[in-house]
Amino acid sequence: MDMNAVNQNAGRQLAFNPENCERMPSGIFCSDSFGRWALTDVSGMPLLAAESFPQCLLPYMAASGSFYGPSLHILVVTLACNHACIYCRVAPVSEKEKGTEMTLETAKKSIDLAFNTPNDCITFEFQGGEALLNWPVVKSSVLYAKEKNKIYKKDMRMAIVTNLSLMDEEKFKFFVNEGVSVCTSLDGPASLHNLNRRYGNNGGHDKAVYWIKRFAAAASSSGKPDSLPSALMTTTKHSLSIPEKIVDEYRDLGLGGIFIRPLSPIGHAGTVWKDIGYDPLEYKLFYARSLKRVLEINRCGERFVERNAALFARKLFHFENPNYLDLKSPCGAVTGQLAYNWDGNVYSCDEGRMLGAGGDASFMLGSVYATKWRELFVKPSAIMCASASCLESQPACARCAFKPFCGVCPVHNKAAQGCIYGNMKGSYWCEIQKAVFYVVLAALRNPADREIIKGWID
Repeated sequence: MDMNAVNQNAGRQLAFNPENCERMPSGIFCSDSFGRWALTDVSGMPLLAAESFPQCLLPYMAASGSFYGPSLHILVVTLACNHACIYCRVAPVSEKEKGTEMTLETAKKSIDLAFNTPNDCITFEFQGGEALLNWPVVKSSVLYAKEKNKIYKKDMRMAIVTNLSLMDEEKFKFFVNEGVSVCTSLDGPASLHNLNRRYGNNGGHDKAVYWIKRFAAAASSSGKPDSLPSALMTTTKHSLSIPEKIVDEYRDLGLGGIFIRPLSPIGHAGTVWKDIGYDPLEYKLFYARSLKRVLEINRCGERFVERNAALFARKLFHFENPNYLDLKSPCGAVTGQLAYNWDGNVYSCDEGRMLGAGGDASFMLGSVYATKWRELFVKPSAIMCASASCLESQPACARCAFKPFCGVCPVHNKAAQGCIYGNMKGSYWCEIQKAVFYVVLAALRNPADREIIKGWID
């Protein structure tokens, strides 16, 4: 690669001097620390770039939204679960076992702490385990938070993460009436979902689909599209051969899009990786087929979004950070989210809380019973997270062309490589993120596909 040619031609055509370049099958991607970028050919002549750059661009870290305080507050209301998912990142606790349910007192303390943090826009997310196993606390917490917000007047949202197996009419009406959004897991068609997410004798797919449709109908009749239910899929080895069927499952349910998510080789998933995992190249091929199917749907006139591509495109073309906490520098731990465990211990993020469940308390910040919110942000573990996830602190990342658009996870590094900084050059995380970037940039070279993807962010 002739860096001088890349620098001279890109600088002459686009009025910026690339600092870092990455050779890809679709060309050479180059960027600077302000997020200006171009995809060039091997001589440095531009093939693709944003139409224009804003007159005043802040360095990518200053624009990352890391300085408003945490917006996402995750309350883990129980560790008990009635599923036995093959990739669960923490050891499951039987629903019959007691002693891991959050009390209402602890939930209120967690909500009090969250309201005292400085961000004016906050989201409470209730999860587990299976959150509905602690239904009384979930219900009372929702009502308590709404009452509390009459004083604080924040832009507050609430969500429940549930496998939907315990949903019933009472709970359904409560969530609809109180404006609590519902998020569930849906790994694809019934055969795949029930293989990945084991529940009872028949699996949980049918119940999940039934309640997704019920919540979608309620959102449609209320005229509030923002209250549509959402679903997340996790890619396992069993998913790799049927990406089109997975995409079509989401389309058929009217979910409006899909987030093709890779599996992380940490926690329990790491111990069974040979049975359910895959290498980055396998994931790249799977993601490419998934995105191809999504684009085919859009070419027929139907808007259907692949959210990885939309996130990347928003950064590329709108120069915005969509506050996706995994791809920020520093990452969203502490600055973007806090996780409140069932026992009142506060963690930097949900992934840090999961590591804590396995006996590693590296990412614990304190307790809702003993720690004030200001103290959380100066704890050694909080400072450690910010330092380790600042891309300028990562030798490989600091020289990477994708630096303005990427991020690292100290928890993933600690779990997978034994160190919060990790070795990003040999990191599974890095190779997976680059796989997504490569596939999306290849699609953006096609003018018709580029207009489709840009249409998702306009």
